[in-house]
Amino acid sequence: MNDLAACRAETRAWLEVNCPAPMREPVRSDTDLCWGGRDPVFSCIEQKLWLERMAARGWTAPEWPKAYGGAGLSPVEAKVLHEEMEALGCRPPLKSFGISMLGPALIKYGTEAQKAEHLPKIARGLIRWCQGYSEPNAGSDLAGLQTRAEDRGDHFLVNGQKVWTSYAHKADWIFCLVRTDTSVKHAGISFLLFDMKASGISTRPIRLISGYSFFCETFFDNVKVPKANLVGELNKGWEVAKYLLGHERESISGIGLDGGGMSLADAALMTLGHDSEGRLDEPVLRARIALFEVRAAAFRAMSERFSDEMKAKRAHPAQPSMMKYYGTELNKQRHELAMAAGGSRRLEWESDRSTGGAAPRAWLRSKGNSIEGGTSEIQLNIIAKRILELPGS
Repeated sequence: MNDLAACRAETRAWLEVNCPAPMREPVRSDTDLCWGGRDPVFSCIEQKLWLERMAARGWTAPEWPKAYGGAGLSPVEAKVLHEEMEALGCRPPLKSFGISMLGPALIKYGTEAQKAEHLPKIARGLIRWCQGYSEPNAGSDLAGLQTRAEDRGDHFLVNGQKVWTSYAHKADWIFCLVRTDTSVKHAGISFLLFDMKASGISTRPIRLISGYSFFCETFFDNVKVPKANLVGELNKGWEVAKYLLGHERESISGIGLDGGGMSLADAALMTLGHDSEGRLDEPVLRARIALFEVRAAAFRAMSERFSDEMKAKRAHPAQPSMMKYYGTELNKQRHELAMAAGGSRRLEWESDRSTGGAAPRAWLRSKGNSIEGGTSEIQLNIIAKRILELPGS
């Protein structure tokens, strides 16, 4: 206990000294996050400094081994770091699909050469990754994918298309599911890594109702991928893919805890005013916000319990589906209430006062939460079959 108290005190002291003041402000938009990459774009010098300081300490991926760019922290120590960052309002130093999805899969399934090559770069934010899973005719039925990787001796030749590839137009590398055997479904899929600058790769952003375009269509036309970039065994990529999906769904569920700045109640008070007792002068909205806060508190407690169970290897394999479903539903509720709490001002789409319509655009974006990473319907089916053990149709 004394060691943990000392760890907490040391962690807090370091963060207080090293986290720049601008990096303690709430995240308001995607530009407030650091994505790293070969040619990173920083919103300010403090954002770059924050990434460099945290990466040097291994705290961008605190539980990864030190040899791979992490800090080698125990799950309890990593939890202390998270709690102290949250207490000080520290922004994440790096937003990375490499850390939240690919890294754990590489640690489990990658060769030593693959780990040594990719993990330190991921932890330092030197390479930005995207995910090549969904296809036009293989979304919920992901195992129906048709992107082909033909064996050409020392390399694979990849042809096909992916869709809903988040930030593909800005990514440096892609982790991609490909079909290497057409005679079987799940057992004919392999997991490849390749450079997005390779010849034959093109992307086309998809414009959303929010006006943003971070989803893309991605096309592969005779792309050469070295055999050394195969993760796991040939035709056994579905095993890697499922393991990675668990981490993706856990990561997506985290948006249910991401309030980001002023509370709903305070925002509503500023816009709609209060009654003679100092309460929000909208009793129905007040009740809805109170109910949301109770649900969010319960979800936070459940998230911590699940995180501890997973690190102790006692978690049910289908729990990420439960977390993903409820976390995305909470996030949609939060944005609905934020729109209601902001009054008519929340409908502004392009004004300076609304920061370019950040609130309504984020509200519209939240609608996709229940589709990406596996639709809510798919998650509910998994929960019904694997957790509740209900009979299938």
